Amino acid sequence: MTTRPNSLTYKDAGVDIDAGNALVEAIKPEAASTKRPGVMDGLGGFGAMFDLKAAGFEDPILVSATDGVGTKLKLAIDTERFDTVGVDLVAMCVNDLVCQGAEPLFFLDYFATGALDVDQGAAIVGGIAEGCRQAGCALVGGETAEMPGLYAKGDFDLAGFSVGAMERGANLPGPVTDGDVLIGLASSGVHSNGFSLVRRIADAAGVSWADNSPFSEGTLGDAFLAPTRIYVKSALAAVKSGATALAHITGGGITENLPRALPDDLGAAIDLNALSAFDNGAIFSWLADNGGLSETEMLKTFNCGVGMIIITPADASEAVLEALSAAGENAHRIGVVTSTPGVAYTGAL
Repeated sequence: MTTRPNSLTYKDAGVDIDAGNALVEAIKPEAASTKRPGVMDGLGGFGAMFDLKAAGFEDPILVSATDGVGTKLKLAIDTERFDTVGVDLVAMCVNDLVCQGAEPLFFLDYFATGALDVDQGAAIVGGIAEGCRQAGCALVGGETAEMPGLYAKGDFDLAGFSVGAMERGANLPGPVTDGDVLIGLASSGVHSNGFSLVRRIADAAGVSWADNSPFSEGTLGDAFLAPTRIYVKSALAAVKSGATALAHITGGGITENLPRALPDDLGAAIDLNALSAFDNGAIFSWLADNGGLSETEMLKTFNCGVGMIIITPADASEAVLEALSAAGENAHRIGVVTSTPGVAYTGAL
């Protein structure tokens, strides 16, 4: 090929391959720190291999999940804080997997940006690795896509993909009957749903993310960027102690997500007064007050302090509560399964 005057390079077009290689090298130690039994190779190949026998499974069923972080990313961009959204990304996937009865095994991420900032990328992937360590799954690969012209300067997007496994016949939900106990697990805040509304409320209230939080230590941005709690290990312990179903409280709140874990002919009665035991209601009160949100809107938009609901037979509820407490969860009874479909609420937020 002849050399032409003013010849262009890929870097001139906005894609820096060297920066991508630097990011891969920067994150290799993070990925290595998540290695678990079953992982067969490290980063750098065209694909990742996993040995289910080495992970201890005899007759496994694979379960997969994918998710993102939503517009919480905009808050991270506005505050230039990138160390927590990676945890959110993992949490949104693995908390769904465990509701099927699966143990998360490995995770892959997709990070897309207009211009790659190695420090920003390393902070994001560092959060992903931290989430994987909390969930006990391995970060086995991913994709970093630099796409100038598609993303504005400073913007990026994240998606996550997780695969788990369970022994054949161990899938959830299991048997659920009228009178079963509902146990709520405290959230760490808003988690990763409803942030389009959160940002709208903050704009209407005329506040800055750098302002001191009126309901917690640190800034308002710190409070809302608190990473989604990962419930994998405690949820699996609850199942071993007798729990039969799990509901991850994400977009749609308790109202939409709890019925996903119930038979069509059953429903639930929730005592909203019981949610005060979680000591994290101030952030939701702030949202309700500054947004003028009704209780109905709150319950179908936010987790309202409950990030996961465990369903257990009444005679196993004490053992399940003990297992959850031993796993470090703030867990309390919040209601019961009923013979009336849908979710009915008593008390008040």
